[in-house]
Amino acid sequence: MADPILVAKAAATLLTNEKARKGLGWAIAAILSPIIVAIALLCALGSGAVSHNISAAQLCFQDGPLPGGLPAEYQACIEQTRASFAELDTVIAGIQSNMDEGNSLDPIRVKAVFFSLYFGGEAPPLSQFAHCFASSEIRTRSVTEQDGDGNDIQVEQTYSVFVPIEDMEAVYGRIAASLGADITEEQKSNADNVYSLIKYGYPVTGEGGAVYDGSDVPYVGADGFCSPVGAGWRSIVTSEFGGRRDPITGKQDGHTGMDLAVPKGTPIRAALAGTVRVAKYDPSYGYYVTIGHEGGLITLYGHNSRLLVTPGQTVQAGDVISLSGSTGRSTGPHLHFEVRINGQRTNPRYYLP
Repeated sequence: MADPILVAKAAATLLTNEKARKGLGWAIAAILSPIIVAIALLCALGSGAVSHNISAAQLCFQDGPLPGGLPAEYQACIEQTRASFAELDTVIAGIQSNMDEGNSLDPIRVKAVFFSLYFGGEAPPLSQFAHCFASSEIRTRSVTEQDGDGNDIQVEQTYSVFVPIEDMEAVYGRIAASLGADITEEQKSNADNVYSLIKYGYPVTGEGGAVYDGSDVPYVGADGFCSPVGAGWRSIVTSEFGGRRDPITGKQDGHTGMDLAVPKGTPIRAALAGTVRVAKYDPSYGYYVTIGHEGGLITLYGHNSRLLVTPGQTVQAGDVISLSGSTGRSTGPHLHFEVRINGQRTNPRYYLP
């Protein structure tokens, strides 16, 4: 643990310096509590990387070696939290193995709450903490057994099952009762911001409490097809599907999808429920994602600045899968969106709501 007097002095010095505070950007201030901000500041200043806006949350959630030059106490906090996260993964897997099909805990949610409450402090019993996110129920089911004569008979069997708790206020109540935690509204808000940052790539709220566009309700049509960029997609089409003049070579060429002009960092949403097939870099598409859906349908999302999903991951319509950009063969920030049916590219306009 960091020396509380040292941390307090650092916080007082750095957080009252308007220039230094603004130099860190809004992300840390929106996500981290004052003490954590102070530690993060020490880390950033010590490594000469203030402009990189180092986030304690991101360092805890990511794998791999930590950046060089971190203060030893700060590095110890990160490593301790990473170890707790690894143990939580094991506990969560055990809970989920006793859930009915279709139910599951969200590991990112569990870890975000843990981070907000216990980063830099003493961790509670992790199994006890994780079980605050699920309740146990006794249920009955009919099973087939054989009687003494070898005949199949139906009998009622009781079994216990875990059910995820959707109401976060109920979760916080269980944590308070089970672990004696005194949970503040600021900690709850921090947990929400950390969750959104790690899952979607942006916090729920930013400077001044403004809500970012990416947290709006997805725009979904009557047939369940979601616009990857929101309801106003028709006004931002810069290149249609089909023949066009190539913006780079100037020659007439075919266009396999539709280009939608959006600023870099715009959240891109899955058009339909499905399974991520590809999430990688390509010289042409840049960082891109393809999702396989029912009926031989595949959607593609190209030129992203950041990918937020991995191959094999299941997504629902409206889930944020990436952040827009201008990577690959691109002349500016936009989303290249494709729809393919049994391998045949078709006009996305036929599907967009």
